[in-house]
Amino acid sequence: MPLSPNARGSLFMAGSMAGFATNDGFMKFVFESLPFFQSVFIRGMFTTLLVAGLAWRAGAFKTRLTRADTKPLVLRCIGEIGATLCFLSALNNMPLTNANAIMQGAPLAVTMAAALFLKEPVGWRRWLAILVGFIGVMIIVRPGTEGFDAFALFAVAAVLFVTLRDLATRQMPAGTSTLLVSTITAFAITLVAGAVAPFQGLQMPTGEQLGLLFCAGIFLLMGYVFGVEAMRVGDISAVSPFRYTVLLWALVIGYIWFGEVPDELTIIGATIVVAAGLYTLWREQMVAGGRPAAHATVRPFEPSDDDVGRTPPR
Repeated sequence: MPLSPNARGSLFMAGSMAGFATNDGFMKFVFESLPFFQSVFIRGMFTTLLVAGLAWRAGAFKTRLTRADTKPLVLRCIGEIGATLCFLSALNNMPLTNANAIMQGAPLAVTMAAALFLKEPVGWRRWLAILVGFIGVMIIVRPGTEGFDAFALFAVAAVLFVTLRDLATRQMPAGTSTLLVSTITAFAITLVAGAVAPFQGLQMPTGEQLGLLFCAGIFLLMGYVFGVEAMRVGDISAVSPFRYTVLLWALVIGYIWFGEVPDELTIIGATIVVAAGLYTLWREQMVAGGRPAAHATVRPFEPSDDDVGRTPPR
């Protein structure tokens, strides 16, 4: 019996999150033996080539960027660079599940920032959900307690940079090629990491390390492509909640690869953040009166603005 479009979309979204979490696992593993910025630079080269290949196939390089694209594109690159480096710094120094759990507060932060800076309407119910979600983040971070991990602040900073990235994305003209923007952004991250890497110290990577970084790039691309396919075949309201499966994948990978077991407060905080995020998503759908299926407007290999705006930094 064939699966419904929403069922296929949900599976694609779960697969997308598995790709992102597996990429995280590979990067965390490589960080143990290869300098941080050099690792990000090498993976960035692989990722840029892979994304550029998709952009070329889709004809994205034929698109000309206008003056209206410049400011939001620069801000988006700054946000993506900051988010990627901060998130990977957190990932390098704290459990996989904890870092990903804090990042689930990003959609709440984006909703709040859109209301404050873009004057998008947000009712009291969503404001309350945002407050509850941030309380969940604080439970995970637990500042001022013995369980406080200073590196969790890198994950919090990543949330702020994601907010900047997503607000900039919303300001880009509708006709701007997302794949072209993604290629430019990937190249910008690679360029920054490559510029800083010599100051941290370089070492000759082994074949195993290069293989792991290439796999990280492949799974990162898998995350983006499966996420795009999910938004194309299913309704946003049915597919988007499956983004939170990244926590399940992170939990499994963290336990199997690194022997990580999240404590009770992390689980409680993550549950609160996810519940607040799901409620906010539901309210957005209710206020919007139901949004059309993404496949009605998105071309093959071309992410929708919603998809790009909600993808986690990696």
